[in-house]
Amino acid sequence: MLTTTTGNLLRADTDALVNTVNTVGVMGKGIALQFRRAYPDMFKAYATASKAGEVQLGHVHVWETGALDGPRFIINFPTKGHWRAASKLRDIEAGLSDLTRVIRENNITSIAIPPLGCGNGGLDWADVLPLIRQAFAELPDVEAIVYAPDAPPTPMDMGNATERPNMTVGRAALVTLLDRYAGVALGATPIEVQKLMYFLQVLGEPLNLNYAKNLYGPYADNLRHVLNRVEGHFLTGYGDGTARVLDADPIRVLPGAVDEAAAVLAENGETEKRVEKVLDLIDGFESMYSMELLATVHWVMSEDAAAAEDCKHAVKLVHEWTPRKRRTFTEDHIHVAWRAMRERGLISAG
Repeated sequence: MLTTTTGNLLRADTDALVNTVNTVGVMGKGIALQFRRAYPDMFKAYATASKAGEVQLGHVHVWETGALDGPRFIINFPTKGHWRAASKLRDIEAGLSDLTRVIRENNITSIAIPPLGCGNGGLDWADVLPLIRQAFAELPDVEAIVYAPDAPPTPMDMGNATERPNMTVGRAALVTLLDRYAGVALGATPIEVQKLMYFLQVLGEPLNLNYAKNLYGPYADNLRHVLNRVEGHFLTGYGDGTARVLDADPIRVLPGAVDEAAAVLAENGETEKRVEKVLDLIDGFESMYSMELLATVHWVMSEDAAAAEDCKHAVKLVHEWTPRKRRTFTEDHIHVAWRAMRERGLISAG
């Protein structure tokens, strides 16, 4: 029997849960990241199998949970080769054939299945669902709960059984900045987190964040991995990092993390001073719009000596960054940020 539903697949009361994966051992987004957090040992087994070339399109990877309660199996279903690639219907069809084999061999009586290859894979649900129905027509005694494409669960609803990370100096700075910033701004979007850490690195903190020009100003993709690691342990709200910018929940600090971070910073005075300098620097700019503006203006001033000396040149460079910035940031607003960079000592006057 096959039924369709929406919601959080990881909460399904079934014998087996199906997770969509690639063949290169990466679970970095969407439902795969949710599975990685909920079942860290499963991820290790999958990554090892991928490295050995054992995870292939058309063949599912089966992991036994060993749990007395909850699902007996996590079945990793490859929907694409590389994680950047698009999914193909023929691979979904081949994988479904192997999935039905595994169900028979393991006497699985109920199973929860995500929208295979949709979402990040790019396939149309109207094309995928008939393939799932066709495959399970051969298994009328199996209860198949198929989850249609839906908004991801909220960060608080995402399970996280990963090992609690250490409170490093960099993480302590992140937690402290977010806690102090949220006291003014009522939380922080991913854009604001990016800019807070951008300025912390500009002020000399060795974070090894690889900032580059991006749609919303300077952006470091490797900060995303940091946020993934601390989500559910020190912070909440980031989720799996796939929410659109305007739909993202505020990122907030979890209870206990502030005191833990404070203890670390108390032993690292230079970092603590830089955190205070960041907060002084952004004073009056505590919003997503203003933080993007401030970081963007700093970027053009630091990259172009003429922009550091001439505000009109800085305006020109900001407006040339993207058409969106030209529409969003007025000349007057850019001038306010430009003057703040000069007066607060982040950009020296020539």
